Amino acid sequence: MNKLSLTRRAFVTSASAFGLVGASGLALPYYSRASQRPAFTHGVQSGDVDATSGMVWTRTDRPAISTTESFANATRLAPLDTSPASDYTVKRLLTDLASDQDIFYRMIAADLSDINAVSEPIVGRFRTAPSSKRDVRFAWSGDTAGQGWGIDETGMKTYSTIAKHTPDFFLHSGDTIYADGALKDEVDLPGGGKWKNVVMLDGKRKVAETLDEYRDQWKYNMMDKHVLALSAICPTFYQWDDHEVLNNWSDSKDLSKDDRYKEKSIHVLAARAARAFHEMTTIRYEPSEPGRVYRKISHGPLLDVFFLDMRSYRGPNGANLDETLTPKSRMIGEEQSKWLKRELANSKATWKV
Repeated sequence: MNKLSLTRRAFVTSASAFGLVGASGLALPYYSRASQRPAFTHGVQSGDVDATSGMVWTRTDRPAISTTESFANATRLAPLDTSPASDYTVKRLLTDLASDQDIFYRMIAADLSDINAVSEPIVGRFRTAPSSKRDVRFAWSGDTAGQGWGIDETGMKTYSTIAKHTPDFFLHSGDTIYADGALKDEVDLPGGGKWKNVVMLDGKRKVAETLDEYRDQWKYNMMDKHVLALSAICPTFYQWDDHEVLNNWSDSKDLSKDDRYKEKSIHVLAARAARAFHEMTTIRYEPSEPGRVYRKISHGPLLDVFFLDMRSYRGPNGANLDETLTPKSRMIGEEQSKWLKRELANSKATWKV
């Protein structure tokens, strides 16, 4: 991918399925009736952005293939697959970007069974990290759609408030979903009145157990207009905690007496939850340990952000009265602990978050 000497850089990335087809091999398709076109179902996301790269994500409603639609002077990327195996989600790493630049990307999809059935384009943007010192602004939060509270008629306005402050990125620090928090259509409020969850998915009416139910937790949050709007203009850096699987989980979690769960294996539930987490977010893929959550993102010379995984490697939940450090008393595991010490020692950033 060649660098462009532009103050703003545009990309075209396309969703496809069941085999890669180069855009140059397709004639420019006509736009068919809206009812026949594929659609992007949950907006776009960007994330894990540094000075030269960033992840982008979307989801389609069917298998799709790339088209030749593009921005002027854009860098057109090779198509990617969407398929039922990943619930039609797709993400990719954009590389060789200029630092401290606005990056615009547009995705277009065509139905694999009829390449003339072309989606409307969907557009997103993010700004790469600086390579020189400047102020960095980021927002931090966690715990989305939990404790029985979902999306009411107003929606999750916290996300629109974050967007108004135009941060460089949004750090979503765990409990990004509440997989163990079933929702009701209405909740009685103290003193009278009702909270009404105006949108609902079947997978949110019970605790998540199947892979599709874990995926539904993410889809539900992305039914909120404020969430979609922020995701389209601001990178999100994801971390996970317990509610992505279930409350206070570890390898020792005992579900034998929890009647909400037919699936009693915490290992099965954690594996399904982890797959959904990586499918539905812009977290980067780590070849040395697929599925890894802990990582470091440098956002310019002033800021390094360290993401810890305090669930996957921890010992059994207990009284925490151990007098010596053992595998059973560790919170982040030996390898992650070594990684953190090494990366902190090597970091030259002024701020280490």
